[in-house]
Amino acid sequence: MKKYIIIAAGALFMQYAQAQTIDRTKQPKPGPAPVLTIKDPVKFILPNGITVLVVENHTLPKVTANYLIDVGPVTEGSKAGVVNLMGSMLNEGTKTMPKAVFDESVEKMGANVSLNSAGGYASALTRYFKEAFTLMGTALKEPAFTQESFDKLKTQEITNLKSSAKSAAAIAARVNNALTYGKTHPNGEFETEEGVQALTLQDIKDAYAKYVTPSRGYLTIIGDIKPADAKALATQVLGSWKGATLTLPKLAEVANPTKTEIDVVDVPSAVQSEINVINLVDLKKNNPDYFPAILASYILGGGAESRLFMNLREKHGFTYGSYSSLGTGRFQETFDASASVRNAKVDSAVTEMLNEVKRIRTTKVTDEELNTAKALYNGSFALGLEDPARTATFASNILINDLPADFYKTYLQKVNAVTADDIQRVAQKYFNYDNTRVVVVGGAAQMLEGLKKSGYPVKLYDNYASPVTEGASAATVPAVKATDIIKGYIDAVGGATELKKVTSTVTTLDMSMQGMKLSVVQKKMAPNKEAMAITMGGNTVMKEAFDGEKGYQQQGPNKKDMTAEEVAQKKVFTSLTEQLDYLTNSAFKLAVKGIQKVNGADAYQVSVTDPTGKTSTEYYDVKSKLLVKNESTTVTNNVSINVTLEFGDYRKTGNILQPYKQTITQSAGGQDQTFEMTVTDVKINTGVTPDDFK
Repeated sequence: MKKYIIIAAGALFMQYAQAQTIDRTKQPKPGPAPVLTIKDPVKFILPNGITVLVVENHTLPKVTANYLIDVGPVTEGSKAGVVNLMGSMLNEGTKTMPKAVFDESVEKMGANVSLNSAGGYASALTRYFKEAFTLMGTALKEPAFTQESFDKLKTQEITNLKSSAKSAAAIAARVNNALTYGKTHPNGEFETEEGVQALTLQDIKDAYAKYVTPSRGYLTIIGDIKPADAKALATQVLGSWKGATLTLPKLAEVANPTKTEIDVVDVPSAVQSEINVINLVDLKKNNPDYFPAILASYILGGGAESRLFMNLREKHGFTYGSYSSLGTGRFQETFDASASVRNAKVDSAVTEMLNEVKRIRTTKVTDEELNTAKALYNGSFALGLEDPARTATFASNILINDLPADFYKTYLQKVNAVTADDIQRVAQKYFNYDNTRVVVVGGAAQMLEGLKKSGYPVKLYDNYASPVTEGASAATVPAVKATDIIKGYIDAVGGATELKKVTSTVTTLDMSMQGMKLSVVQKKMAPNKEAMAITMGGNTVMKEAFDGEKGYQQQGPNKKDMTAEEVAQKKVFTSLTEQLDYLTNSAFKLAVKGIQKVNGADAYQVSVTDPTGKTSTEYYDVKSKLLVKNESTTVTNNVSINVTLEFGDYRKTGNILQPYKQTITQSAGGQDQTFEMTVTDVKINTGVTPDDFK
């Protein structure tokens, strides 16, 4: 009997399914967005005014605390960099606990404790949280501020500034803000080597006294802790702390350009240019435009399916990716569309970026684009709710930004209520087209003339956002020919006759990198054969060879053939001394750019463009005539790498002078690597065979 019942039930189900046939050619309509149930954190105020928000969550035996000081934008003036340096100093121990002891105490607990100029962070297993939180609080209240730590951190900061001095990305980040806000605005200020060098320990102490305080402080505690216990601990550690009273600064509004302009900064060594289309916006989170504006920014440049990405990468192949961002908050922020583009394609890329900004202002987005953007924000928001810390963040955002109490509870409803008309309206309001600023930082020699044909006024600036009048800067360029500088170098190292006698060299060097000691052997044979092997402990860790027609790089077991571009650049040289080719091959383009300080001495700055179009910058000491520095940029896997080589300690080998000290700095993505190399032996015209380059 049961068998027939099951068969009958199955038949009934089939009939129901057939009756409910789904038309899969149509996208199902989304249901109404729910009002979210978000548990509010427990809130209380410490005696000194710190607002504490506690989110109790016993899922894991762990507690995390974050202390935030709502300082707002800080104007540093001539002491730009002091607040950042002061924040680093907070991690250098306390008055009663040197840094080594402090760090060891944190490590023993398996905790994470860190400080910065805007507060501190502590995270640990429940049984260690009280101790970790106490360490954070002590570091905030009683920093050691020793002269030794200050000198160390200041030197590191100056080194970082030097290593990024010719990075197009670093220069763009500095110049974008300086031009957009103005150099005296807190968001437009920037550090300089001279400014950081002039800072004193007293400046650090003054900045600490002014900005690190319980005033306008927000402490969030999340995890395996009861609110009453969190309140008792916060009161014990921070409740009696006293400090300066903060007032949120009032800033004068900055105007956008009255008409669209293109601002160019020349970085001769850059292979790619950094393009940013920027305008200032005033968009608070409690503004009704907030939700349509963030969706509009995503549609324009929020990801791989956005308009900028599809145009500049997929359609034209100008760049690895193009994106846009939109700042929101209590102060003026920016709308910024950006891309890193080969110098030769900059003018075309700028045109396409502006076209996309214009298109989203003048043409309604499609339903598919709008629904995709909504789905992204809905999914991201829902996923974020799994993190208890988000609840505390929501609560502090509501307080700091004066948001409605239900701002996050009705978040999905507000996202889903946005229409195509809303997108077009906010795009016209916040994404400027006729009065925007296009900042281009890169190799001007390859892109400036194309930009001048765009129809927009083109203005020139230096690396620190100061105006440069085209042609007028010639007065700062020394009255010397580039060829004479090169001839001076050739004569200084031994003369063309002696250099031409060199048919092969073997150079052995010791290399120091991040505490490791390595050995390097470089072999060269005229006209352009090269080989290099790096070993550590007798084992080869890296090898490169070029036999005049083809080459490869090998690291461990991984071997990669040189690209056609790399081979072409190797083959442009017909001498073991590159400078001889500069004078004999008219395809090399030389230009004197000025005089710069290198290690405290004046050096001629010479731009060198090889026959393949690759540009580098070389520096020749004015007095000695010797090459002291070389700057270049390469692109590997769509990542731009800035390489700086510094040369010193020239000594004679036979009749030829050669540098016995070399320092190599590589910068990419904000990370720097420095290698120190010392020559231990040089052999000329011996010890090299063609087999060495296979």
